[in-house]
Amino acid sequence: MFTLNTHADYRRPLDPADANTLGIDAATNVEAHLKHREHNRETPLVSLPALAAESGVAAIHVKDEGQRLGLGSFKALGGAYAVIRLVLERATEELGRVVEMGELQSPEVRKISGSMTVACATDGNHGRSVAQGAQLVGAKAAIFVHSGVSDERVAAIARFGAEMIRVAGSYDDSVKEAARVADERGWTIVSDTSWPGYERIPGLVMQGYTALVREALRQMPEPPTHVFIQSGVGGIAAAVAGHLAIVLDERRPVFTVVDPARAACLFETARAGHPVTVPHGESTVMAMLECYEPSLVAWRILSRTADAFMTVDEEDAISVMRRLANPIGKDLAVVAGESGGVGLAGFLKAVADPKMKAALSIGPDSLIFVVNTEGATDPALYREVVGRSPEDVMSWSAQ
Repeated sequence: MFTLNTHADYRRPLDPADANTLGIDAATNVEAHLKHREHNRETPLVSLPALAAESGVAAIHVKDEGQRLGLGSFKALGGAYAVIRLVLERATEELGRVVEMGELQSPEVRKISGSMTVACATDGNHGRSVAQGAQLVGAKAAIFVHSGVSDERVAAIARFGAEMIRVAGSYDDSVKEAARVADERGWTIVSDTSWPGYERIPGLVMQGYTALVREALRQMPEPPTHVFIQSGVGGIAAAVAGHLAIVLDERRPVFTVVDPARAACLFETARAGHPVTVPHGESTVMAMLECYEPSLVAWRILSRTADAFMTVDEEDAISVMRRLANPIGKDLAVVAGESGGVGLAGFLKAVADPKMKAALSIGPDSLIFVVNTEGATDPALYREVVGRSPEDVMSWSAQ
C-alpha cells in the first residue's frame, strides 16, 4: 500500500514547539550531553554501492544504529537522554540553581534521583534505554512489557536493575497500564509515544534522536534526495523528518514513512488525515514497530514533513535482513534486526514498482538514506531468520 501526503498541513513550517524541540540548538545540546556518556561514539554510515547500482540510483547510505551506546538500537539516544534531562530539571528545581551534566554523580544530585521512579511501556528497545538511563543516574525504573515481548528482550532490560511488569494484551495496552500505575504511585512516565496532555517528555525522547541525523549529515558527501524511515508510533520518523526539514529547508529530501502492513497506524492516519487507531490483528515479525495508535506529536510533525506513506509485508522485512547479512559485490554486511532494515525494505519495494518509483521521483541521480534502527536485539530470532549468528555475519564481512 502507498499514499502520497495530501494533508492540509503538507510541507508547511513545523509548529513552533516542535521546531524548538527538533531544531539545531536542541540537537547541539543533545550532542553535548552525549559527550558525557560512556561508550559514546558516532555510529557508522555504511555505503552500499553495489545495491545502489542494482537499484538504479546513485547511492544508498545506511546509518547503522545497531552499535549505539552498547544497547544495539537508536532508542539508546532517546529514553536515557529524557531520563537524564528530567533528573537535571528536578535537581535544578530542588537545589535552586542550574545543575549541569557534570554534577549527575554528586551526592546531592544522587539523593534527588534516588527518590525518583521512571516508568514506561516498551516492545524492548525503548525500555532498555529508559532502564539504562535510570541506572546511570541512580533512579528506579519500572518497565511494562506486553505479552508479545520475548523473554530474551525482557532479560536484556532487567539487567539494568529495572522492575519488569508483564501486561496482558498489546503494546497499546501496556502503554495504558503504565500510565495508570504511574499516576497511582507518583512515578514519572517516560514514554516514546504521546497522547492529549502528554507531549513534552515524548518530545525530549525524539529530541535525543536528532543526534543520529546530525552525524549522518556530517558523514554523507552531500545531503540525501530521498529518505525512507520505518515507523511504529512515529517518533524516529518524525525526528528525522523534522530535523531535516529545519536544517535543509527547501533542499529537504523526499521523505517516505514505512509501516508494517499488519500495524499500519501511520499509513492509515495519513490516509484519513487525522490520527487513526487500527484494529489489532495477526502479530508482525517487525516487533519493534507493532503499534496500533500513532503518537500525536509525531503525526503533527509528519503531517507537515512526510511526502509519502507506505507499508511493507512480513516477507519484505525478512528478505532485507537476509540481504543485508549477505550483501552483493563488495558491499559491507549490516546486522539488522527484524525491524531494523524496514526503511531499506520500503525503498526496495518502491524502486521495484514503476508507479511508486515515478511518484517519488526516484532516478539515477537519487541519493537514498535509510536507518538501520536496531541490530540483532533478539539474537535467537536473528539466527533463525538469517541462518548465522550476528557475530558470524560481521566476522565474514570483515574478511
